[in-house]
Amino acid sequence: MGQFRRWTIAAATVGLVVAATAAVAQERVRVRGTIEKVDGNVLSVKTREGQDVKVKLADNVRVLGVEKATMADVKQGSYIGVSAMPQTDGSQKALHVHIFLDAMRGVAEGFGPWDVRPNSTMTNATVDTTVAGTDGQTVTVKYKDGEKKIIVPPDAPIVKYVPGNKDELKPGAKIFIVAAVKQPDGTLEAPNVSVGLGGLTPPM
Repeated sequence: MGQFRRWTIAAATVGLVVAATAAVAQERVRVRGTIEKVDGNVLSVKTREGQDVKVKLADNVRVLGVEKATMADVKQGSYIGVSAMPQTDGSQKALHVHIFLDAMRGVAEGFGPWDVRPNSTMTNATVDTTVAGTDGQTVTVKYKDGEKKIIVPPDAPIVKYVPGNKDELKPGAKIFIVAAVKQPDGTLEAPNVSVGLGGLTPPM
C-alpha cells in the first residue's frame, strides 16, 4: 500500500498540475489525442487539433487510467477537479468533473484558467456539499484560498482516475498528458500519461 501511495502521489505531483509549469525554463505542453503507433517508449499521437506528434515516455512512466463515473461517486469529502465556464452570477458551470484517487488529495489545489475551451477554468478542491436542482447538481467545493459553487448539468461527463499500466497505451487509445516537455527537435517527453479505458476519451 505504501508503494502504491508513493506511486500515485508522484504521478499526481509531476503530471497533474493545473498551471504551475509556466515559470520553468523548459516549455511544457498539454497533449490530447489518439495513439496511432507504439514503438518501444515512443508514442505516435494524432492530437485533438489534428497534429502528428511523437511522445517519448520515461522508462518509469506512470500511467493513470480514466474511466466513467457518475454523480453518485461525487461525495462529501471527495477531492475533485472541475473544468467549467464562469457564469454571470459568479458560479461555475461544469464542462466535466474528474474524481482524484484519495492518495492524490491536495494535488494542484486551487482555481485558475484552463484550456479545454476559451475562457474555461479549472478548480481542484474538496467537495463540501451537493444539492440536486432543476439545472443539475449544485456542488460547493472548498480549497485553501476559497470556495466555488459549481453547477453540474446532467450532460457533463464525470470520470475518475484509477491505477493504470503501460499495456493500456496501444493504438486507438485516447490519452491526455498535462505537462509534456518540448524538445529542441520538436518531439515531446512525458513522465506521466492518463489513458481512457474502454474506449473513453479523457474529457480533461
